[in-house]
Amino acid sequence: MSRPFRSVRSRAALGATLVVAVALVAAGAAVLLSLRANLVSQADSSAQSAARERAVNLGTGRTLAELGLGDGEAHPVQVVDARGRLLAASEDLERISGTGVTAVRPVGPVPPPAAGDDDGGDGHGGDDRGGDGSGDDDDDDAAVAAGEIRDGGAYTTGSATVDGESADYRFASTEVETARYGTLTVYAGAPLDAEQEAVSTATTVMLIGLPALLVVVGGVTWLVTRRALRPVEGIRAEMAAITASEDLGRRVPEPGSDDEVARLARTTNETLAALEASVERQRRFVADASHELRSPIASLRTQLEVGAAHPELLDVPGAVADTVRLQQLAADLLLLARLDAGERAGRDPVELASLVRGELAARAARDAVPVVAKFEQGVKVAGSRGQLTRVLGNLLDNAQRHALEKIEVTVAKDGRAAVVRVADDGEGVPETERERIFERFVRLDDARSRDDGGAGLGLAIARDVAQRHGGTLVVRESARGGALFELRLPAL
Repeated sequence: MSRPFRSVRSRAALGATLVVAVALVAAGAAVLLSLRANLVSQADSSAQSAARERAVNLGTGRTLAELGLGDGEAHPVQVVDARGRLLAASEDLERISGTGVTAVRPVGPVPPPAAGDDDGGDGHGGDDRGGDGSGDDDDDDAAVAAGEIRDGGAYTTGSATVDGESADYRFASTEVETARYGTLTVYAGAPLDAEQEAVSTATTVMLIGLPALLVVVGGVTWLVTRRALRPVEGIRAEMAAITASEDLGRRVPEPGSDDEVARLARTTNETLAALEASVERQRRFVADASHELRSPIASLRTQLEVGAAHPELLDVPGAVADTVRLQQLAADLLLLARLDAGERAGRDPVELASLVRGELAARAARDAVPVVAKFEQGVKVAGSRGQLTRVLGNLLDNAQRHALEKIEVTVAKDGRAAVVRVADDGEGVPETERERIFERFVRLDDARSRDDGGAGLGLAIARDVAQRHGGTLVVRESARGGALFELRLPAL
Protein backbone atom coordinates (compact mmCIF):
# COMPACT_ATOMS: atom_id res chain seq x y z
CA MET A 1 0.00 0.00 0.00
CA SER A 2 1.47 3.33 -1.06
CA ARG A 3 1.97 6.16 1.37
CA PRO A 4 -0.31 9.21 1.15
CA PHE A 5 0.92 11.85 -1.30
CA ARG A 6 3.77 9.64 -2.46
CA SER A 7 2.67 9.74 -6.09
CA VAL A 8 3.19 12.71 -8.38
CA ARG A 9 -0.57 12.95 -8.95
CA SER A 10 -1.27 13.32 -5.23
CA ARG A 11 1.47 15.88 -4.71
CA ALA A 12 0.40 17.88 -7.76
CA ALA A 13 -3.26 17.90 -6.66
CA LEU A 14 -2.32 18.88 -3.10
CA GLY A 15 0.06 21.59 -4.29
CA ALA A 16 -2.47 23.10 -6.69
CA THR A 17 -5.16 23.02 -4.01
CA LEU A 18 -2.92 24.75 -1.47
CA VAL A 19 -1.88 27.43 -3.97
CA VAL A 20 -5.47 28.13 -4.95
CA ALA A 21 -6.54 28.13 -1.29
CA VAL A 22 -3.90 30.70 -0.36
CA ALA A 23 -4.79 32.84 -3.37
CA LEU A 24 -8.53 32.67 -2.63
CA VAL A 25 -8.09 33.44 1.07
CA ALA A 26 -5.91 36.44 0.24
CA ALA A 27 -8.33 37.65 -2.43
CA GLY A 28 -11.33 37.08 -0.16
CA ALA A 29 -9.73 39.00 2.69
CA ALA A 30 -8.93 41.86 0.33
CA VAL A 31 -12.50 41.91 -0.97
CA LEU A 32 -13.98 41.86 2.54
CA LEU A 33 -11.68 44.63 3.74
CA SER A 34 -12.44 46.73 0.68
CA LEU A 35 -16.20 46.13 1.04
CA ARG A 36 -16.15 46.99 4.72
CA ALA A 37 -14.06 50.12 4.14
CA ASN A 38 -16.42 51.29 1.39
CA LEU A 39 -19.56 50.73 3.46
CA VAL A 40 -18.02 52.37 6.53
CA SER A 41 -17.07 55.34 4.37
CA GLN A 42 -20.68 55.60 3.22
CA ALA A 43 -21.85 55.47 6.84
CA ASP A 44 -19.34 58.21 7.74
CA SER A 45 -20.69 60.42 4.96
CA SER A 46 -24.27 59.79 6.05
CA ALA A 47 -23.48 60.58 9.72
CA GLN A 48 -21.55 63.72 8.79
CA SER A 49 -24.36 64.91 6.55
CA ALA A 50 -26.91 64.44 9.36
CA ALA A 51 -24.73 66.24 11.93
CA ARG A 52 -24.02 69.12 9.56
CA GLU A 53 -27.70 69.51 8.69
CA ARG A 54 -28.56 70.03 12.40
CA ALA A 55 -25.63 72.36 12.85
CA VAL A 56 -26.75 74.48 9.87
CA ASN A 57 -30.25 74.71 11.33
CA LEU A 58 -28.87 75.85 14.68
CA GLY A 59 -26.52 78.27 12.98
CA THR A 60 -29.38 79.92 11.14
CA GLY A 61 -31.15 80.66 14.43
CA ARG A 62 -33.48 77.74 14.88
CA THR A 63 -34.17 76.61 18.41
CA LEU A 64 -33.44 73.14 19.76
CA ALA A 65 -37.14 72.36 19.67
CA GLU A 66 -37.22 73.10 15.97
CA LEU A 67 -34.54 70.50 15.08
CA GLY A 68 -37.16 67.79 14.58
CA LEU A 69 -35.64 65.04 16.78
CA GLY A 70 -38.95 63.26 17.35
CA ASP A 71 -40.32 59.97 16.03
CA GLY A 72 -39.03 58.71 12.71
CA GLU A 73 -35.52 60.08 13.21
CA ALA A 74 -33.16 57.82 11.18
CA HIS A 75 -30.01 58.96 12.98
CA PRO A 76 -29.47 59.11 16.74
CA VAL A 77 -28.57 62.75 17.48
CA GLN A 78 -27.09 64.55 20.48
CA VAL A 79 -26.58 68.29 20.91
CA VAL A 80 -24.02 69.17 23.60
CA ASP A 81 -22.96 72.61 24.81
CA ALA A 82 -19.44 73.81 25.57
CA ARG A 83 -19.76 72.54 29.16
CA GLY A 84 -20.56 69.00 28.02
CA ARG A 85 -24.25 69.18 28.96
CA LEU A 86 -26.76 67.41 26.76
CA LEU A 87 -29.19 70.07 25.46
CA ALA A 88 -31.14 67.92 22.97
CA ALA A 89 -31.32 64.28 21.82
CA SER A 90 -33.44 62.00 19.71
CA GLU A 91 -36.69 61.27 21.58
CA ASP A 92 -36.42 57.46 21.18
CA LEU A 93 -32.76 57.31 22.22
CA GLU A 94 -32.39 55.00 25.22
CA ARG A 95 -28.65 54.33 25.32
CA ILE A 96 -25.58 55.57 23.46
CA SER A 97 -21.81 55.03 23.46
CA GLY A 98 -19.01 56.24 21.25
CA THR A 99 -19.74 59.98 21.30
CA GLY A 100 -18.13 60.75 24.63
CA VAL A 101 -21.50 61.78 26.11
CA THR A 102 -23.54 58.91 27.50
CA ALA A 103 -26.54 60.99 28.59
CA VAL A 104 -29.75 60.42 26.63
CA ARG A 105 -32.06 62.95 28.39
CA PRO A 106 -31.44 66.68 27.95
CA VAL A 107 -30.92 68.99 30.95
CA GLY A 108 -33.74 71.41 31.50
CA PRO A 109 -34.77 74.05 31.21
CA VAL A 110 -32.58 75.34 28.38
CA PRO A 111 -30.20 77.96 29.78
CA PRO A 112 -30.72 81.58 28.69
CA PRO A 113 -28.31 83.31 26.29
CA ALA A 114 -25.12 84.75 27.70
CA ALA A 115 -25.05 88.39 28.87
CA GLY A 116 -24.70 90.91 26.06
CA ASP A 117 -26.13 88.54 23.48
CA ASP A 118 -29.75 89.79 23.67
CA ASP A 119 -29.49 91.87 20.54
CA GLY A 120 -27.72 89.15 18.78
CA GLY A 121 -30.30 86.67 19.96
CA ASP A 122 -33.09 88.81 18.61
CA GLY A 123 -31.25 89.37 15.42
CA HIS A 124 -30.69 85.62 14.91
CA GLY A 125 -34.19 84.68 15.93
CA GLY A 126 -37.35 85.06 13.96
CA ASP A 127 -36.46 88.60 12.79
CA ASP A 128 -33.44 87.44 10.77
CA ARG A 129 -35.31 84.65 9.13
CA GLY A 130 -38.27 86.86 8.40
CA GLY A 131 -36.12 89.77 7.16
CA ASP A 132 -34.27 87.52 4.66
CA GLY A 133 -37.52 86.19 3.32
CA SER A 134 -35.95 82.75 2.84
CA GLY A 135 -36.60 80.88 6.11
CA ASP A 136 -35.89 77.18 5.79
CA ASP A 137 -34.70 77.55 2.23
CA ASP A 138 -31.39 79.23 3.16
CA ASP A 139 -28.47 77.30 1.68
CA ASP A 140 -25.26 76.20 3.46
CA ASP A 141 -23.34 79.28 2.37
CA ALA A 142 -25.91 81.54 4.04
CA ALA A 143 -25.79 79.31 7.16
CA VAL A 144 -22.05 79.59 7.44
CA ALA A 145 -22.36 83.32 7.14
CA ALA A 146 -24.92 83.37 9.99
CA GLY A 147 -23.09 80.92 12.32
CA GLU A 148 -19.61 79.43 11.98
CA ILE A 149 -19.62 75.64 11.50
CA ARG A 150 -16.58 73.43 12.17
CA ASP A 151 -16.65 69.76 11.26
CA GLY A 152 -15.04 67.54 13.85
CA GLY A 153 -13.05 65.59 11.22
CA ALA A 154 -12.96 62.46 13.42
CA TYR A 155 -15.30 59.50 13.22
CA THR A 156 -15.96 56.99 15.96
CA THR A 157 -17.69 53.66 16.20
CA GLY A 158 -20.18 53.01 18.93
CA SER A 159 -23.61 51.66 19.64
CA ALA A 160 -27.02 52.99 20.51
CA THR A 161 -30.44 51.73 21.54
CA VAL A 162 -33.28 53.49 19.76
CA ASP A 163 -36.88 52.59 20.54
CA GLY A 164 -35.77 49.30 22.08
CA GLU A 165 -33.53 48.23 19.20
CA SER A 166 -29.77 48.17 19.67
CA ALA A 167 -27.31 48.52 16.79
CA ASP A 168 -23.79 49.62 15.96
CA TYR A 169 -23.28 53.12 14.53
CA ARG A 170 -20.62 55.39 13.06
CA PHE A 171 -20.73 58.81 14.72
CA ALA A 172 -19.68 62.17 13.27
CA SER A 173 -19.44 65.48 15.14
CA THR A 174 -19.85 69.10 13.99
CA GLU A 175 -19.35 72.28 16.03
CA VAL A 176 -21.46 75.39 15.46
CA GLU A 177 -21.37 78.90 16.97
CA THR A 178 -24.87 80.10 17.85
CA ALA A 179 -26.08 83.40 19.31
CA ARG A 180 -28.73 81.70 21.41
CA TYR A 181 -26.76 78.80 22.94
CA GLY A 182 -23.11 79.66 22.37
CA THR A 183 -20.82 76.86 21.03
CA LEU A 184 -22.64 73.61 20.42
CA THR A 185 -21.44 70.19 19.26
CA VAL A 186 -23.85 68.08 17.24
CA TYR A 187 -23.31 64.29 17.22
CA ALA A 188 -25.14 62.17 14.64
CA GLY A 189 -24.84 58.46 13.93
CA ALA A 190 -25.37 56.30 10.84
CA PRO A 191 -26.25 52.62 11.32
CA LEU A 192 -23.71 49.93 10.36
CA ASP A 193 -26.28 47.20 9.88
CA ALA A 194 -25.95 47.38 6.06
CA GLU A 195 -22.17 47.06 6.30
CA GLN A 196 -22.41 44.18 8.76
CA GLU A 197 -25.03 42.39 6.71
CA ALA A 198 -23.04 42.78 3.47
CA VAL A 199 -19.80 41.60 5.07
CA SER A 200 -21.58 38.70 6.76
CA THR A 201 -23.23 37.65 3.50
CA ALA A 202 -19.94 37.85 1.58
CA THR A 203 -18.17 35.87 4.31
CA THR A 204 -20.84 33.18 4.26
CA VAL A 205 -20.66 32.88 0.48
CA MET A 206 -16.88 32.58 0.65
CA LEU A 207 -16.95 29.99 3.43
CA ILE A 208 -19.37 27.89 1.41
CA GLY A 209 -17.81 28.45 -2.01
CA LEU A 210 -14.15 28.13 -1.03
CA PRO A 211 -14.22 24.45 0.04
CA ALA A 212 -16.34 23.53 -2.99
CA LEU A 213 -13.94 25.33 -5.32
CA LEU A 214 -10.93 23.69 -3.68
CA VAL A 215 -12.52 20.26 -4.12
CA VAL A 216 -13.08 21.03 -7.82
CA VAL A 217 -9.50 22.28 -8.24
CA GLY A 218 -8.03 19.24 -6.49
CA GLY A 219 -10.19 16.82 -8.48
CA VAL A 220 -9.46 18.45 -11.83
CA THR A 221 -5.74 18.58 -11.08
CA TRP A 222 -5.79 14.91 -10.11
CA LEU A 223 -7.54 13.91 -13.32
CA VAL A 224 -5.40 16.10 -15.58
CA THR A 225 -2.17 14.92 -13.93
CA ARG A 226 -3.28 11.32 -14.15
CA ARG A 227 -3.98 11.71 -17.85
CA ALA A 228 -0.68 13.51 -18.43
CA LEU A 229 1.33 10.87 -16.54
CA ARG A 230 -0.36 7.86 -18.12
CA PRO A 231 2.38 7.57 -20.80
CA VAL A 232 5.00 7.74 -18.05
CA GLU A 233 3.42 4.72 -16.39
CA GLY A 234 3.55 2.94 -19.75
CA ILE A 235 7.25 3.77 -20.05
CA ARG A 236 7.89 2.54 -16.52
CA ALA A 237 6.02 -0.71 -17.10
CA GLU A 238 7.88 -1.41 -20.33
CA MET A 239 11.24 -0.63 -18.72
CA ALA A 240 10.38 -3.03 -15.90
CA ALA A 241 9.52 -5.71 -18.48
CA ILE A 242 12.80 -5.05 -20.35
CA THR A 243 14.74 -5.38 -17.12
CA ALA A 244 12.99 -8.63 -16.24
CA SER A 245 13.39 -10.16 -19.70
CA GLU A 246 16.87 -8.68 -20.41
CA ASP A 247 15.66 -8.13 -23.97
CA LEU A 248 17.30 -4.88 -25.06
CA GLY A 249 15.62 -5.12 -28.44
CA ARG A 250 12.31 -3.93 -26.95
CA ARG A 251 11.35 -0.25 -26.92
CA VAL A 252 9.07 1.88 -24.75
CA PRO A 253 5.91 3.35 -26.32
CA GLU A 254 6.28 6.89 -27.66
CA PRO A 255 3.24 9.20 -27.28
CA GLY A 256 2.08 11.03 -30.37
CA SER A 257 2.39 14.41 -28.65
CA ASP A 258 5.54 16.52 -28.79
CA ASP A 259 5.73 17.28 -25.08
CA GLU A 260 8.22 16.45 -22.34
CA VAL A 261 6.88 12.91 -21.91
CA ALA A 262 7.27 12.18 -25.63
CA ARG A 263 10.82 13.50 -25.56
CA LEU A 264 11.50 11.35 -22.50
CA ALA A 265 10.24 8.28 -24.37
CA ARG A 266 12.39 9.08 -27.41
CA THR A 267 15.45 9.64 -25.24
CA THR A 268 14.77 6.37 -23.40
CA ASN A 269 14.54 4.48 -26.70
CA GLU A 270 17.76 6.12 -27.90
CA THR A 271 19.43 5.05 -24.66
CA LEU A 272 18.12 1.51 -25.09
CA ALA A 273 19.40 1.45 -28.66
CA ALA A 274 22.83 2.67 -27.56
CA LEU A 275 22.86 0.13 -24.73
CA GLU A 276 21.85 -2.66 -27.09
CA ALA A 277 24.60 -1.66 -29.53
CA SER A 278 27.12 -1.50 -26.69
CA VAL A 279 26.15 -4.92 -25.37
CA GLU A 280 26.26 -6.35 -28.87
CA ARG A 281 29.66 -4.77 -29.42
CA GLN A 282 30.90 -6.29 -26.18
CA ARG A 283 29.59 -9.69 -27.20
CA ARG A 284 31.33 -9.48 -30.55
CA PHE A 285 34.46 -8.26 -28.83
CA VAL A 286 34.51 -11.19 -26.44
CA ALA A 287 33.81 -13.65 -29.28
CA ASP A 288 36.48 -12.16 -31.53
CA ALA A 289 38.99 -11.96 -28.69
CA SER A 290 38.37 -15.61 -27.85
CA HIS A 291 38.80 -16.53 -31.50
CA GLU A 292 42.03 -14.55 -31.81
CA LEU A 293 43.45 -15.97 -28.60
CA ARG A 294 42.57 -19.54 -29.50
CA SER A 295 44.95 -19.79 -32.48
CA PRO A 296 48.24 -18.74 -30.79
CA ILE A 297 47.34 -20.66 -27.64
CA ALA A 298 46.62 -23.82 -29.67
CA SER A 299 49.82 -23.37 -31.66
CA LEU A 300 51.88 -22.79 -28.53
CA ARG A 301 50.35 -25.82 -26.83
CA THR A 302 51.06 -28.01 -29.83
CA GLN A 303 54.68 -26.94 -29.93
CA LEU A 304 55.11 -27.52 -26.20
CA GLU A 305 53.47 -30.96 -26.37
CA VAL A 306 55.71 -31.96 -29.30
CA GLY A 307 58.72 -30.62 -27.43
CA ALA A 308 57.75 -32.57 -24.36
CA ALA A 309 57.55 -35.80 -26.35
CA HIS A 310 60.44 -35.07 -28.72
CA PRO A 311 62.72 -32.36 -27.36
CA GLU A 312 64.77 -32.37 -30.54
CA LEU A 313 61.68 -31.24 -32.50
CA LEU A 314 60.81 -28.25 -30.22
CA ASP A 315 60.44 -25.06 -32.30
CA VAL A 316 61.71 -22.56 -29.77
CA PRO A 317 61.58 -19.51 -32.12
CA GLY A 318 58.00 -20.39 -33.05
CA ALA A 319 57.01 -20.74 -29.41
CA VAL A 320 58.60 -17.42 -28.60
CA ALA A 321 56.79 -15.79 -31.54
CA ASP A 322 53.45 -17.17 -30.40
CA THR A 323 54.15 -16.00 -26.86
CA VAL A 324 55.02 -12.51 -28.10
CA ARG A 325 51.85 -12.42 -30.16
CA LEU A 326 49.80 -13.44 -27.13
CA GLN A 327 51.50 -10.75 -25.10
CA GLN A 328 50.77 -8.09 -27.74
CA LEU A 329 47.16 -9.22 -28.10
CA ALA A 330 46.66 -9.16 -24.34
CA ALA A 331 48.15 -5.66 -24.20
CA ASP A 332 45.83 -4.49 -27.00
CA LEU A 333 42.78 -5.95 -25.26
CA LEU A 334 43.77 -4.35 -21.97
CA LEU A 335 44.20 -0.94 -23.62
CA LEU A 336 40.83 -1.22 -25.36
CA ALA A 337 39.21 -2.16 -22.07
CA ARG A 338 40.70 0.94 -20.42
CA LEU A 339 39.55 3.15 -23.29
CA ASP A 340 36.04 1.68 -23.17
CA ALA A 341 35.98 2.34 -19.42
CA GLY A 342 36.47 6.04 -20.15
CA GLU A 343 40.13 6.39 -19.22
CA ARG A 344 41.11 10.01 -19.81
CA ALA A 345 44.21 10.93 -21.73
CA GLY A 346 47.01 12.75 -19.95
CA ARG A 347 47.52 16.48 -20.39
CA ASP A 348 51.32 16.56 -20.54
CA PRO A 349 52.94 18.53 -23.41
CA VAL A 350 54.30 16.17 -26.09
CA GLU A 351 56.69 17.36 -28.84
CA LEU A 352 55.69 15.30 -31.90
CA ALA A 353 59.00 15.51 -33.77
CA SER A 354 60.79 14.07 -30.73
CA LEU A 355 58.17 11.35 -30.37
CA VAL A 356 58.49 10.30 -34.04
CA ARG A 357 62.30 10.29 -33.92
CA GLY A 358 62.26 8.11 -30.81
CA GLU A 359 59.84 5.59 -32.28
CA LEU A 360 61.72 5.33 -35.58
CA ALA A 361 65.02 4.79 -33.77
CA ALA A 362 63.49 2.00 -31.67
CA ARG A 363 62.11 0.26 -34.78
CA ALA A 364 65.07 0.73 -37.11
CA ALA A 365 66.49 -2.75 -36.59
CA ARG A 366 63.28 -4.64 -37.39
CA ASP A 367 61.65 -2.49 -40.09
CA ALA A 368 61.89 -4.17 -43.50
CA VAL A 369 60.83 -1.11 -45.53
CA PRO A 370 62.83 2.11 -45.12
CA VAL A 371 61.09 5.06 -43.51
CA VAL A 372 61.67 8.67 -44.59
CA ALA A 373 60.74 11.31 -41.98
CA LYS A 374 60.14 15.05 -42.38
CA PHE A 375 59.75 17.09 -39.19
CA GLU A 376 58.53 20.56 -38.38
CA GLN A 377 60.09 21.50 -35.07
CA GLY A 378 58.13 22.85 -32.11
CA VAL A 379 54.80 21.14 -32.90
CA LYS A 380 53.36 20.19 -29.50
CA VAL A 381 50.14 18.61 -28.28
CA ALA A 382 48.70 17.83 -24.85
CA GLY A 383 48.18 14.16 -24.08
CA SER A 384 49.67 10.83 -23.05
CA ARG A 385 53.08 10.22 -24.59
CA GLY A 386 52.68 6.47 -24.19
CA GLN A 387 49.30 6.33 -25.94
CA LEU A 388 50.44 8.61 -28.79
CA THR A 389 53.55 6.46 -29.25
CA ARG A 390 51.22 3.45 -29.49
CA VAL A 391 49.20 5.20 -32.22
CA LEU A 392 52.33 5.99 -34.24
CA GLY A 393 53.62 2.43 -33.79
CA ASN A 394 50.33 0.92 -34.98
CA LEU A 395 50.31 3.16 -38.06
CA LEU A 396 53.91 2.24 -38.88
CA ASP A 397 53.17 -1.48 -38.35
CA ASN A 398 50.26 -1.22 -40.75
CA ALA A 399 52.42 0.61 -43.32
CA GLN A 400 55.22 -2.00 -42.99
CA ARG A 401 52.76 -4.79 -43.81
CA HIS A 402 51.53 -3.07 -47.00
CA ALA A 403 54.39 -0.89 -48.29
CA LEU A 404 56.51 -2.01 -51.23
CA GLU A 405 59.54 0.26 -51.23
CA LYS A 406 59.07 3.34 -49.07
CA ILE A 407 57.18 4.80 -46.12
CA GLU A 408 56.96 8.54 -45.46
CA VAL A 409 56.25 10.14 -42.08
CA THR A 410 55.66 13.91 -41.80
CA VAL A 411 54.97 16.15 -38.83
CA ALA A 412 53.56 19.64 -39.47
CA LYS A 413 51.28 22.30 -38.07
CA ASP A 414 48.11 23.19 -39.98
CA GLY A 415 46.43 26.22 -38.42
CA ARG A 416 45.55 25.28 -34.84
CA ALA A 417 46.02 21.55 -35.49
CA ALA A 418 49.09 19.36 -35.25
CA VAL A 419 49.19 16.83 -38.12
CA VAL A 420 51.04 13.52 -38.38
CA ARG A 421 50.87 11.73 -41.75
CA VAL A 422 52.02 8.15 -42.46
CA ALA A 423 52.01 7.22 -46.19
CA ASP A 424 53.03 4.03 -47.99
CA ASP A 425 53.27 2.93 -51.61
CA GLY A 426 51.26 -0.26 -51.25
CA GLU A 427 47.92 -1.27 -52.75
CA GLY A 428 45.98 1.33 -50.72
CA VAL A 429 42.56 1.02 -49.09
CA PRO A 430 39.40 0.88 -51.23
CA GLU A 431 37.18 3.88 -50.63
CA THR A 432 34.26 1.70 -49.54
CA GLU A 433 36.41 0.12 -46.81
CA ARG A 434 38.00 3.27 -45.37
CA GLU A 435 35.73 3.37 -42.34
CA ARG A 436 35.43 -0.37 -41.85
CA ILE A 437 39.18 -0.83 -41.29
CA PHE A 438 38.86 1.10 -38.01
CA GLU A 439 36.45 -1.47 -36.57
CA ARG A 440 37.81 -4.00 -34.11
CA PHE A 441 39.10 -7.36 -35.42
CA VAL A 442 38.58 -6.26 -39.02
CA ARG A 443 41.29 -7.21 -41.55
CA LEU A 444 41.19 -6.58 -45.25
CA ASP A 445 44.03 -9.09 -45.78
CA ASP A 446 42.15 -12.15 -44.46
CA ALA A 447 43.80 -14.28 -47.14
CA ARG A 448 47.15 -13.62 -45.51
CA SER A 449 48.28 -15.43 -42.39
CA ARG A 450 47.30 -14.12 -38.99
CA ASP A 451 50.91 -13.72 -38.11
CA ASP A 452 51.42 -11.33 -41.02
CA GLY A 453 48.08 -9.55 -40.86
CA GLY A 454 47.77 -9.04 -37.11
CA ALA A 455 44.61 -9.31 -35.00
CA GLY A 456 42.85 -6.30 -36.52
CA LEU A 457 43.05 -4.15 -33.38
CA GLY A 458 45.83 -1.70 -34.25
CA LEU A 459 43.82 0.80 -36.27
CA ALA A 460 40.83 0.56 -33.90
CA ILE A 461 43.12 1.41 -30.99
CA ALA A 462 44.73 4.25 -32.96
CA ARG A 463 41.40 5.91 -33.71
CA ASP A 464 40.10 5.48 -30.14
CA VAL A 465 43.24 7.09 -28.74
CA ALA A 466 43.01 9.94 -31.27
CA GLN A 467 39.42 10.63 -30.26
CA ARG A 468 40.30 10.52 -26.55
CA HIS A 469 42.84 13.27 -27.30
CA GLY A 470 40.20 15.41 -29.05
CA GLY A 471 41.52 14.59 -32.51
CA THR A 472 40.71 12.54 -35.61
CA LEU A 473 42.28 9.74 -37.62
CA VAL A 474 41.30 9.21 -41.26
CA VAL A 475 42.69 7.34 -44.24
CA ARG A 476 43.03 8.61 -47.81
CA GLU A 477 45.02 7.77 -50.90
CA SER A 478 48.70 8.76 -50.86
CA ALA A 479 50.56 10.46 -53.69
CA ARG A 480 52.18 7.12 -54.61
CA GLY A 481 48.82 5.28 -54.73
CA GLY A 482 49.06 3.62 -51.33
CA ALA A 483 47.35 4.48 -48.05
CA LEU A 484 47.77 7.83 -46.28
CA PHE A 485 46.80 7.91 -42.61
CA GLU A 486 46.35 11.43 -41.21
CA LEU A 487 46.28 12.05 -37.45
CA ARG A 488 45.04 15.51 -36.39
CA LEU A 489 45.32 16.73 -32.80
CA PRO A 490 44.73 20.13 -31.15
CA ALA A 491 48.08 21.93 -31.06
CA LEU A 492 49.41 23.80 -28.06
